[in-house]
Amino acid sequence: MGKITLQNMMFYGYHGVYEHEREMGQRFAVDAELSLDMTRAGETDALEDSHDYVGAYEVIKGVVENNKFQLLEALTTRIADALLTGKVTEATVRVRKPGVTLTGQLDFVQVEVTRGRRP
Repeated sequence: MGKITLQNMMFYGYHGVYEHEREMGQRFAVDAELSLDMTRAGETDALEDSHDYVGAYEVIKGVVENNKFQLLEALTTRIADALLTGKVTEATVRVRKPGVTLTGQLDFVQVEVTRGRRP
């Protein structure tokens, strides 16, 4: 087994509980870890024996930029489910939202979800 990691991808999306968040939008940072058997890819050096991380990036981008969710939990779960294709047996996704409406100070709120399936 092995992992492909896409770290700190930035997208602009329209997600949040409050209407102004879904109207004005903001940046979201996304990390994804894709688990898969890399034995054959290591032997053949062929993309078809692995998972195309450019395609994974496009899937994540599409979910973040073409949907509106109230909860980060829903956004994160949708991304993880969408990544479970091909040889990927498990996907861990983290979504960070830097602009959070609250009275205190913090860098961001992050939600992490792990989804899996049998190979």
